[in-house]
This record gives sequence, C-alpha cells and structure tokens, in this order.
Amino acid sequence: MDLAAGRAGGGTSLGALLVSLQLSDSAFPSGFYTLSHSLEGFAQARAVDAESLPLLLEDLLRHSVGPADATALALAHRAAAADDWQRVAGIDEHLYATKLGREGRLASTRTGRQLLDLAAEVFDRPGITGYHRAVVRREAPGTQAVAAGVIYAATGVAVRHAVAADLYAFCASFAGAALRLRLTDHRRAQVLIRGAAPVIEEVVAQAVRRELADVGATAFLADVMSGQHERAEARLFAS
Repeated sequence: MDLAAGRAGGGTSLGALLVSLQLSDSAFPSGFYTLSHSLEGFAQARAVDAESLPLLLEDLLRHSVGPADATALALAHRAAAADDWQRVAGIDEHLYATKLGREGRLASTRTGRQLLDLAAEVFDRPGITGYHRAVVRREAPGTQAVAAGVIYAATGVAVRHAVAADLYAFCASFAGAALRLRLTDHRRAQVLIRGAAPVIEEVVAQAVRRELADVGATAFLADVMSGQHERAEARLFAS
C-alpha cells in the first residue's frame, strides 16, 4: 500500500493529549461501547458477580487485551509512524488470526472500520485516510486495536500514552457493560475503573516491549463465554 502519513513525535503534546481524551470518551461513536467484552456471556452463565467483577477485568487486561490488542496497537503505532504500511497490514492480519471466536473477530473489525471511517473525517490525516481506504478495499481486516494504533500515530500521541488510553477505554466500556447488566452501580463502577489503574500500568509496560510473535490471548474461558453468548436467544451486547 502506498500511503503517506505524518510521523508521530516521541512525546505527547497537549493537542495530542486532547486527541487521546476524545478517542477514549464513551461519546465517541466508534461502536466500542456496544460491546461487553465477553462480560454478558459470564453474566448469562452466572459466572461473575459484583465481588468477582474486578478480578475478571484484571484477568482480561493481563491475559487477553494486553498480550493481544494492546501489543498489536503498540506495534501498529510504530509501523504507522515509520510509514511502513505493509507491516501495519501484517500486524492487522496477525491480530485478526489470533481471535478464535467469530463474535470477537466481527466485533473487532466492525469497531475498527467504524473508528477509521470516523477518524478520517474528524482528524483528516493522510495516514488515517489511506489506511481506511486500504481496509475498505479489503487489503487489511481493520481490527480495532490496529486502527487505533494508526490513528494515535497520525495524531502525534506517544505510543505508551496511546496504549494506556485504549486500555482505559476498554475498562470504561467494561464498566459500562457491567452497569447495564446490573452487576454494579455508578459509584462502584468508578471504583472498578480506578482499581484497574495499576494493572493498566503493568500491561502498558509489557505491551510496548513485546514483538509480533508474542501477540495472542490466553483467556480461554472468555472465548468459551463469547461462543455461548453468540448462540444466546437474547443478547444486549454485540459481544
């Protein structure tokens, strides 16, 4: 793919910080907040309650989102900043292949494509527009994490801040799903998000050190719950 993009700087300016805040805001209509990240499956199986909710979130961060999506985001960010679009597409394909469940793959690509489509309009950067076109042409799957990596790189958000912002968005989305599933209340949801902060720091530090061969999740019970959720008669969330 012959794409041109602005290179991301090493630090995060105030403007770039505002970008990360906008992208991680639940009001940003990427579709990310239509997902429960397997939580609805756990709730349907009565395998989670208010007490175990923080432990489930920590496990998903450490063993699913961190080694898979967060790592792919960091790798895609660096590749996009270097204008290596063939590598970005390769990371995208690799991440897509690691998502074993159909529901997870669809959720990732639907939100990723929506994110690219919206960001191309909102931020108007050549790298974002170019990769969005590549995804539309089906030259790459357009997973959410890789799309986010491309957008953060094009808007000058430093890689560590980009990974942290996306992990925060995941936690906020998870907490929002817990609220709608009546597994928590508004006050405890904020405690849940804040309690995940040390784990987010841990996961960021690991994600930015990994290589492509390391990308992949090991949260097999979450995959099982996602598969059961896919076949449920009634569903509130897309995943």
